[in-house]
Amino acid sequence: MSTAELHTLTGAYALHALPESERQAFERHLEDCEACTQEVRELSATAARLGLAVAEPPPRELRDRVLREITTVRQEAPSHGRRERSGGGGRAGRWYAYALAACVAAAAGFGGVAVWQNQEAQDARQEANQAQQHNEQLAQVLSASDAKTSSADLTDGAHGTVVVSQSQNRAVFLASGMAPPPSGKVYQIWFNDEGTMRSAGLMDPKTGDDAVLLDGPVDRASGMGITVEPAGGSAEPTSDPVALMDFPTA
Repeated sequence: MSTAELHTLTGAYALHALPESERQAFERHLEDCEACTQEVRELSATAARLGLAVAEPPPRELRDRVLREITTVRQEAPSHGRRERSGGGGRAGRWYAYALAACVAAAAGFGGVAVWQNQEAQDARQEANQAQQHNEQLAQVLSASDAKTSSADLTDGAHGTVVVSQSQNRAVFLASGMAPPPSGKVYQIWFNDEGTMRSAGLMDPKTGDDAVLLDGPVDRASGMGITVEPAGGSAEPTSDPVALMDFPTA
């Protein structure tokens, strides 16, 4: 596993979601990487705070039911001491019952937290895998031997570059300095298929600098456009384009 790959495992490690071999490799990496060590420390603290935020005490009826059922269960008497045997149903017995009930209640509460933590770990690992696949596909386009670029100034001082690889049949759009879309709106990218606009994905509304792997093959598209659409995108453009760019020619 490369150092670059190890840098991406901080979240999964903090949530105890790594298989044993990757965990050992990452812990060796932590010995020499202060940045990852700090990130793991922060993520672990965040995970703990999230666990406390969603933790709920066991329902009152659970404790009452446990205490009620304990009184019907005969406890095994201690094997030594007359006084201890005679006191098995007294104060010592009651304290034993309360301790057992507390353990059961605690186990129920921790069980809920454990289920949540396991789900969070699975979700984090799935998101990490998806991000890794996306980045690999994006890198394949940018590093393709036949990759060609075309750049243009967009509105309000923004700048855009599109990279097209015919061998990959994919395109990447790199945006810089784009103003945020209006509230409840999103920038949507479109392939220009000889005048017909085909959806190519959405941009992140939270950042003005974005690298977008256009969704779908380039095929016969000669360029791309960007429109402002309702959150979630549209099946076809509903506004005038805020940007139009031609794809680089061979």
